[in-house]
Amino acid sequence: MRIAMVSEHASPLAELGGPDAGGQNVYVAQLSKELARRGHDVTVHTRRDSPDLPDRVPLVPGVTVEHVPAGPPRPVPKDDLLPHMPAFGAHLARRWAGPRPHVVHAHFWMSGLAALAGAHGSGVPVVQTFHALGTVKRRHQGADDTSPPERIEAERRIGLECDRILATCSDEVFELGAMGVPPERASVVPCGVDTEEFAPCPGGGSGRRDRHGASGHRPRLLAIGRLVPRKGFDQAVAALTRVPDAELLIAGGPDAALLDADPEAERLRRLARESGVADRVRLLGAVPHERMPELIRGADLVLSTPRYEPFGIVPLEAMACGVPVVATGVGGHLDSVADRVTGRLVPPGDPDALAHAVKELIGSPELLRRYGEAGRKRALARFSWERVADGAEQVYAQVVSGHRVPAGAAR
Repeated sequence: MRIAMVSEHASPLAELGGPDAGGQNVYVAQLSKELARRGHDVTVHTRRDSPDLPDRVPLVPGVTVEHVPAGPPRPVPKDDLLPHMPAFGAHLARRWAGPRPHVVHAHFWMSGLAALAGAHGSGVPVVQTFHALGTVKRRHQGADDTSPPERIEAERRIGLECDRILATCSDEVFELGAMGVPPERASVVPCGVDTEEFAPCPGGGSGRRDRHGASGHRPRLLAIGRLVPRKGFDQAVAALTRVPDAELLIAGGPDAALLDADPEAERLRRLARESGVADRVRLLGAVPHERMPELIRGADLVLSTPRYEPFGIVPLEAMACGVPVVATGVGGHLDSVADRVTGRLVPPGDPDALAHAVKELIGSPELLRRYGEAGRKRALARFSWERVADGAEQVYAQVVSGHRVPAGAAR
């Protein structure tokens, strides 16, 4: 099957950790690789953000990244890309006038606009994954929401016009229904995790458990993500005042040498100083992807504390490594973290509840062990990229078999 991925701002080639580089980049890259391993031919269309980029770049055998000329060839914040989507869609229409893909999978709402424009009249079915919804962002960010005002209506229209919505969690289906998009138009296929890369220590050991038994061990809490307020790292810092023996590591944001110039890093450091926990909070800055499994395995608990989260890959990575998770009960966390089985779910914005859950777990090595083992089993059973690709393939097959190709359309 020829599969076209459209990911206008999130290239699978991007370095993670920037303001617009995160879970969507990982999702597009890993799903494309897994589909290629199954014999599919995948092309990822993403916006050219540098004049030095070649037109086509092989990612792995079977996956090619194509850089689309749409807007200036330089980095542009994703919320400023809407005026360039007509050019993106026109490029796709020209590209698909020859041998057409069997299915298009669009990622994020602006990619959906470009994909529907590019596929119009061609007989190519379009599958849409939003990764985040404007209604949820506006509800939580209010006046700080920088999304274009057209976003919510555009998402509703995409949801009604595409052939199928591939939602990443059940909460997203509920939110789409509230927007007027019938739930039966959506199939839930979660995000995934590389369960070979993110795994417990070889031989079944755990750096976390080894340290836990060491004399003078200080329980280690780890939070991971972009340094933006919605990730809720301030809640983890506030909770630390109620967990006197623990240390908190925060991984993400710019390189460590640039943290002093980062406004969110300065806000978190100021909060740590004012709360009297500065000696137990360490901002690591950007951590290379290849070091992340080791970092996770060295933690007693992984905290994922956003105010809202469309899905959230960090809990999956922690569970795959056999490390329990304490997460806010929002968005995709409600599907991924099994409360009192693989970790704990707590209300967002409640550092007291967060601290109570943390103290309960780090005070019980048996709970840590049991939750960690259950998390690993859950990651293998539900969230491997093989399972994600199974679900995506089923959706692709359904829309391809049910789509009528116009007479004369190129194949």
